[in-house]
Amino acid sequence: MATDISTADTLTIGTHTLQSRLVVGTGKYASHHLMQESLQRSGTDCITVAVRRERLIDAEGNNLLDFIDTDRYTLLPNTAGCFTADDAVRVARLGREILLGLENPGADWVKLEVLADTKTLLPDPVATIDATERLVADGFQVLCYSTDDPIIARRLKEAGATSVMPAASPIGSGQGVLNPNNIRICLEYLKEGDPDYPVIVDAGVGTASDVTQAMELGVDGILLNTGIAHAQDPLRMADAMRLGLEAGRLAYLSGRIPKKLYATASSPDEGAITAKLR
Repeated sequence: MATDISTADTLTIGTHTLQSRLVVGTGKYASHHLMQESLQRSGTDCITVAVRRERLIDAEGNNLLDFIDTDRYTLLPNTAGCFTADDAVRVARLGREILLGLENPGADWVKLEVLADTKTLLPDPVATIDATERLVADGFQVLCYSTDDPIIARRLKEAGATSVMPAASPIGSGQGVLNPNNIRICLEYLKEGDPDYPVIVDAGVGTASDVTQAMELGVDGILLNTGIAHAQDPLRMADAMRLGLEAGRLAYLSGRIPKKLYATASSPDEGAITAKLR
């Protein structure tokens, strides 16, 4: 009987347990209605909202929060658009107050982004470590957006990060996993002596095969937004991302065959017909 990993394989991040290993953003959709249905079809039960940049009210006067079932989804506030540790800490605290008002369980955690510049949208590693230490001291469970540098990843964990989230490639680029070896080393460093430590690929995945590849490396989950929101058909892409994640997770748990230079016969030699022809 096939195993339904959506119910049998949960993801624990700090004190939060998620049924889906896919976390989906709420920005960049053509409409709130499209966002709402895309989230449903992705299968996620955790969505991230940019506290600073999110346009809560659209051109038609619709409030984003009216299209989010806060009883169904755990909200993960993020500090996108922040370029200093001070700004990120301030925005994180604002997000906490908003979610406390909504009585959503996501009030005690934050996806931390402290960006270095507007061209690359890569994180500032020094400011990110600083903000992590301050937010952890303030009672937050911090999920850190990082590059795929294993040394920085380890420093962020040492600073108290609940999860380190290395980028597959730059935010919104759709380039997929550019450096799988660095992701493997991040996993080695972060899970050494702590195999359940959650490592989530954040940013850069553009299609289902990117998600599958990342999951096959052994990461614990994927956070994405643009790959669905800017697809030509976001609803179908939401389905594809969900299925791609499940395929990659099952493949990782199954253990792939080793790669070999030469062929290996798929049929056994035992019992082969060896009679000579007359």
